[in-house]
Amino acid sequence: MSDLVLHLARFASALRGRGVRLSLSDEADGLAALTLIDLGDRDEVRRALRTALKIRPRDVAVFEELFAALWSAQEMGSSNPPVQAPRIANPARPRAGGRLPGRDGEPRSESAVAAGEEPGYSPEAVLRRKSFEDLSPADLAAMERLLGRLALRLATRPSRRRVPVRGRGEADLRRSFRRAIAHGGEFLSLARRARPIERPRLVVLCDTSGSMDPHTRFLLTFVLALKQVARRSEIFVFNTTLVRLTQWMRQGRIDLTLERLASQVPDWSGGTKIGECLAEFVDHYLDELVDGSTVVIILSDGLDRGDVGPLAGAMRAIRSRARRVLWLNPLAGDARYEPTARAMAAAVPYIDRLLPAHNLESLERLVPLLAA
Repeated sequence: MSDLVLHLARFASALRGRGVRLSLSDEADGLAALTLIDLGDRDEVRRALRTALKIRPRDVAVFEELFAALWSAQEMGSSNPPVQAPRIANPARPRAGGRLPGRDGEPRSESAVAAGEEPGYSPEAVLRRKSFEDLSPADLAAMERLLGRLALRLATRPSRRRVPVRGRGEADLRRSFRRAIAHGGEFLSLARRARPIERPRLVVLCDTSGSMDPHTRFLLTFVLALKQVARRSEIFVFNTTLVRLTQWMRQGRIDLTLERLASQVPDWSGGTKIGECLAEFVDHYLDELVDGSTVVIILSDGLDRGDVGPLAGAMRAIRSRARRVLWLNPLAGDARYEPTARAMAAAVPYIDRLLPAHNLESLERLVPLLAA
């Protein structure tokens, strides 16, 4: 980490030397971004730094020039060469401008296959759509890296609201006119406003019962990545009992984290009593952890072996305090799914959004709902 801080400080100093305005807060955002990505991927590092450092359009050319020079000189990794996560095998790619055959034999455009980010048939595009329960051991490292990148989008996503700022920002004419009126009609300075990076407060409750086993690893990987970028986060798991995990969930190897949790959390991969566990959360933690700025995320397939009687009351209490309640259900990835299980039917009236959580593409829908 110390080498990473040093290299980033040198890069920031070089940018300032060429007239690019950076604050210490920008550097901190840049460092946070670098801890969530593959440092061996040049384009990924470049995009993350350009976003986190808030490079203005007029400074892009300088940024690109200095980044290329520093990367070529291997200054970004001279002390400790970046270790790249294992990648899944890259299938054959079509020639530039070519078209791919569809299932019916008719050609399809490359963009239709990749659905947006990169043209062409890529391992990442395939992995984004692949169900968590169908992933092979060879897919694990690549998927975990992609989940970390998805959380990074939240760390660099501007709020929808605009706030007054000093320095950089768009002109706020209304406030400028009010300020001028207060000074006898004279414009002393132009007021500005900007959309800040809004890191939400999160409370996550994750079902670790046996029916959730195929998805638990990846959902907790995503939750762990979210924890690094949220303003404040609290993490719980539940099956037949509720366990607060916030202090256990440290950044690191997810397999070691899961091994530790499985040995210490009672009834891991066993049955589930959703209603009783959420009622326990309401009784012991709701007032302390949930307020009008908190997004509550429940990760569960809604299959409950216990008494669902307490569930409606617990959900009503959570909804009354939270800014938003999101329920992520792996079963909802099936187009035929209906929330008719007893627990889901009881919870639905108090959920803002019921979302699928069976693959990476489904989790991408969550990020816009977390920003303020």
